[in-house]
Amino acid sequence: MRFACSCILIAVASGSPRQQSWMFGPFVKPAQPNPVITPHATSRFRSPISDSVVAWEEYATFNPAAVVRDGKILLLYRAEDASGQQQIGGHTSRLGLAESADGLHFTRRATPVLYPDTDAQRPNEWPGGVEDPRIVQADDSTYVLTYTQWNRDVPRLAVATSRDLITWSKHGPAFARAAGGKYLRTESKSGAILSRIAGDRLIATRVNGRYWMYFGVPDLRIATSENLLDWTPVEDSSGQAVKVLSARPGYFDSWLVEAGPPAFLTPAGILVLYNAGSLPSRTYSAGQALFDARDPTKLIARSDSAFIKPTESYERTGQYTSGTTFVEGLVPFKGRWFLYYGTADSRVGVAVWNP
Repeated sequence: MRFACSCILIAVASGSPRQQSWMFGPFVKPAQPNPVITPHATSRFRSPISDSVVAWEEYATFNPAAVVRDGKILLLYRAEDASGQQQIGGHTSRLGLAESADGLHFTRRATPVLYPDTDAQRPNEWPGGVEDPRIVQADDSTYVLTYTQWNRDVPRLAVATSRDLITWSKHGPAFARAAGGKYLRTESKSGAILSRIAGDRLIATRVNGRYWMYFGVPDLRIATSENLLDWTPVEDSSGQAVKVLSARPGYFDSWLVEAGPPAFLTPAGILVLYNAGSLPSRTYSAGQALFDARDPTKLIARSDSAFIKPTESYERTGQYTSGTTFVEGLVPFKGRWFLYYGTADSRVGVAVWNP
């Protein structure tokens, strides 16, 4: 796919300044059928841990990863049941799978494809579950998924792989072998692996002989890998994980920044879409940052305003009423770019850019 970055002159309708030439967009939220995935109270699944039938996507469906396969867009979305405390993080999350021929209307698989099980990862994933996926492909077409394991003690960034998006192999915490295990008790989440664009596929790519991943909150940090499974945070001379992007007082990202969809190489450099929290509103919007293609730690430019933010009622209705457009899935599809995001920690929305 050819890039049309030089033609990007306007921002999402919000009165914000025009976008810089290296940014993607403007993205438009279709009036219908947004939101594209909402909770289903009737879906049932037998939990292998409790050996009981649960309404696994009854409470919320949000924060999706996206991939194109066989002429369709497939979403891996986070689904929460209604168990536990009625508060954010108090339910059990599993990942559902949905597919669409037009990027707007989705058909769902009846049962989740990734969930807490009676396996080696149970101590990391129960009772909170598996959350907030991002997905790329390896050179051999294997799907590589980063997600958060939530045992209601420490959230951990983890990796799983699959050949068909249905049967998954869990590889455990991404940083388990890094620095003698010192990151195993450190909170980590939101892994955006650097990729190249090959048609409608995002393929993990090496820079300087290594794979790279932007991750973390409230600052963006960066890690490297030789195999896409075992990751090592880049550290400074004092042994601290290097921060490559941080919050800015007075801007839309004044509270925190957090990695969004997979990062990817563009003619201008490495494009990173990131989620941004704002104070004092605690609203979540999203920005864009550009890093050096030869040095993924080097920030070149970043947006001064959010390119997508809560403007619709469904983006403020649900678990997080302050408002959320939490971006996690971005794919090229039939000449356009489809951006999928969580709304108010409750539903899945979509915005589309036609270059």
